[in-house]
Amino acid sequence: MSSAEAVELTEPTDRTGLADTARALADGRTTSIQQVSAALARIEASQSTLNAFRHLRATSALAEAAEADRRLAAGERLPLLGVPVAVKDDTDIAGMPTHFGCRGDLPAAGADSEVVRRLRAAGAVIVGKTNSCELGQWPFTEGSAFGATRNPWHTGHTPGGSSGGSAAAVAAELVPAALGSDGAGSVRIPAAWTHLIGIKPQRGRISVHPHHDAFQGLTVNGPLARTVADAALLLDAVAGAHPDDLHRPPPVAASAAAGRDPGRLRIALAWRPPLTLTGSAPHPAVRRAVTALAEALARLGHHVEEARPRYGLIGLGFVPRATAGIAELAALHPEPALLDPRTRSALRTGTRLGGRVVRAARAREVRQHRRIGRLFRTSPAGAGYDVLLTPTTAAPPPRIGAFDGLSAWRTDVAITEACPYAWPWNVLGWPGINVPAGFTADGLPVGAQLLGPSRSEELLISLAAQLEADQRWYEHRPPASAGS
Repeated sequence: MSSAEAVELTEPTDRTGLADTARALADGRTTSIQQVSAALARIEASQSTLNAFRHLRATSALAEAAEADRRLAAGERLPLLGVPVAVKDDTDIAGMPTHFGCRGDLPAAGADSEVVRRLRAAGAVIVGKTNSCELGQWPFTEGSAFGATRNPWHTGHTPGGSSGGSAAAVAAELVPAALGSDGAGSVRIPAAWTHLIGIKPQRGRISVHPHHDAFQGLTVNGPLARTVADAALLLDAVAGAHPDDLHRPPPVAASAAAGRDPGRLRIALAWRPPLTLTGSAPHPAVRRAVTALAEALARLGHHVEEARPRYGLIGLGFVPRATAGIAELAALHPEPALLDPRTRSALRTGTRLGGRVVRAARAREVRQHRRIGRLFRTSPAGAGYDVLLTPTTAAPPPRIGAFDGLSAWRTDVAITEACPYAWPWNVLGWPGINVPAGFTADGLPVGAQLLGPSRSEELLISLAAQLEADQRWYEHRPPASAGS
C-alpha cells in the first residue's frame, strides 16, 4: 500500500453515533441544524474521495432540521428527532428519482416508500441517497452511472455492495447510521468490509413497500451502524409492515435486546459454504479473524464447536429468484440499452427462469427451512445449536476495478468465490448480523456472521452486543482524512 492509502487506527473523535446524537438533541446539547449542516459538509468534502452519495437533499434536509429544532424546543420527543441519516438509492423518496445504480433519466417517485415514511415518523432527517451498484447485483459499488464508491479504510478497495454507499458513509462517519438492503448479503458484506454492524432482519421485519415481494422474497431492508445499539435503534425505528405487505412477523424489541445478556449459548462454527462449484475457501486472514472471534465467544462462556449445516442444493432456489427479480426491475427501465451488459444478461436469464421455474424455486423454501433448520434448537429434531457463526465473506475487500471488463459469467464466478456465505439466509428469509472480526495485515476489515433461525433477531442482537462489549470494535476508525 502507498503511504497515502495506509490505514491508521486512531483514537475516537468527537463525532457521535445514532443514539448519542439523538440524546444530545433531546438534551439540548446540540441542534438539528448543527448536526445536519455538519453531515452535509462532511459528505461534500468526501465526495471526491469516497463518492458515497448519489443524491443529496441539502435544501430539504436543512428545512426539516429547522422544523425538528422547533419541535424539540417545544418539548416533542421522538426516537430520532432531528438526527441525520441516509438511505440507499433503491429507496423511494417522494420527488426524487430512484436510480438504483442505473444510468438514464428516471421519473421522480410519487410517494415515500414505507421505510422512509417510518423514518420521518421517528423524526429522522434524511440527508441523501447513497450509491448502489446497478440493481443491487454485485458485492462492489461501481458503475458507469456514478463511478466508484471507495472504502474509507483504504480508498484503493471497494466498501462492498450493493449497499456500499451506505456502508462507506457510516464507516467514514458522514452520518451516524444508514439503511441498506440485503438480497444476497448486500448489507452484511459491506458491513464486513467497512468494520460495521449490519443487520439483515427477518423477511417482512422492515417493509419493502412499494415493492410487493422484493426480488422474489430475497431482499430485505436493514441498518448499518458502528455499534449494535445504534443498529438496533434504527431497526426499531423502521420496523413494521405496510398494509399491502405479504410478510408480517411479530414485533421485536431490538434496543431492549441490545442491553440484555444472551445467556450461555451453543454456537456452531461452519467453514464450508454451500455448494457453489467454485471451491471457495476462506482467505487465511479471514480464517484467523473468525477463529479469534470464536475463541472470544468461548471465553465469554458459550459452547462453540465446528459443524456443517445441511445446505443441500440451496442454489437451485436462489438463482431463479435472483435473476427473476433483476428481470422484473430491469424491464421497468425506460432505456434498457443504458443498462450494463451483465444486467441485460441477467434480464434474459431471469425472463427464461420466470414463471413456473421461479414458482418451483419458491416452493422449495419449506423443505430448505426444515433441512437447514435441523441445525438449531428450535427444530424438534434439531442438533441443539442456538446460533451459526460463519465468515461473512471468503475474501477481504477487492481492489476497485477488480471486476471491470468481466463477462456476466466471469463476474458471477468471481463474486461467488469472494462471497459464498451470505446468500443462503436470503433464500430462507431468516435473520443474520455481520460483526467486525478484525483486519488483514494490510489493514483491510473482515467480518463474521451471526446467523439464527426464523425470527431470532433479539437473540442475535444480544449476542452481538455482548461480543461488542468485549471486543470494543467501535474504538477503531479509518484514517481521519477519509471523511473530513
